Amino acid sequence: MIYSNNKKLIILDADGTTIDAYSAIEKTFSQHGMNLGDEESFQKRHHIFKYLGGIKQFPANIRKNISKQNRKQIVETLTEVYRNDAILYPGIAEFIHKLIAAPDVVVGLVTRNITNEPLETLRQLFSRHDINIEALDFVIHVPLEEKKTQHFRAVREQFGINPAKASVCGDENKDYVAAIATGMHPYMAAYGFESFLRLTHKFEIPEEIISRSPQELCARVLHGLDVAS
Repeated sequence: MIYSNNKKLIILDADGTTIDAYSAIEKTFSQHGMNLGDEESFQKRHHIFKYLGGIKQFPANIRKNISKQNRKQIVETLTEVYRNDAILYPGIAEFIHKLIAAPDVVVGLVTRNITNEPLETLRQLFSRHDINIEALDFVIHVPLEEKKTQHFRAVREQFGINPAKASVCGDENKDYVAAIATGMHPYMAAYGFESFLRLTHKFEIPEEIISRSPQELCARVLHGLDVAS
């Protein structure tokens, strides 16, 4: 197959990879009088809150207090926290600026953020870090019922990128699986929604592609893309 250009592609995840989602969710729960628990425990059961599905694994004080109406209120609070207080991990803003400035790199976000009007939420959050998301080549919100796989493939095909020059940053096994399924290289973060032990022991993801800190992830990706760090 002939590709239309020699550019490289990097797809960034939002929650848990570029955005400190745990702190935002913890603050949200606190405002509703609930204790989210420590970050290590959160990494073992985060998906239950993230998708607002079943809640049987949550601590009793959370399980008793989350009704359908409460879930709506929690999302409303989470939206405000994301827009006004949530932060990018240290070094991520500079990292994204470098990727945007690199002439041979196509960079954007594919996210399953669960706030209200998520693209507007992300616009406000990134704007507070002096990043205009319109400067990215793409920003895609994935509905809860869809997998990221089809969106990864669509982005790569849209820009005519050779899979060998395409990569994905994520913090969950689902990100890893979607990257592999579309022929892209996965850069995995072990400081977000899933821990290093969970990624390596439960999902058998090679530790060689896992970064334990945002700084390590940034350095690894910039080196992999031949972008000056």
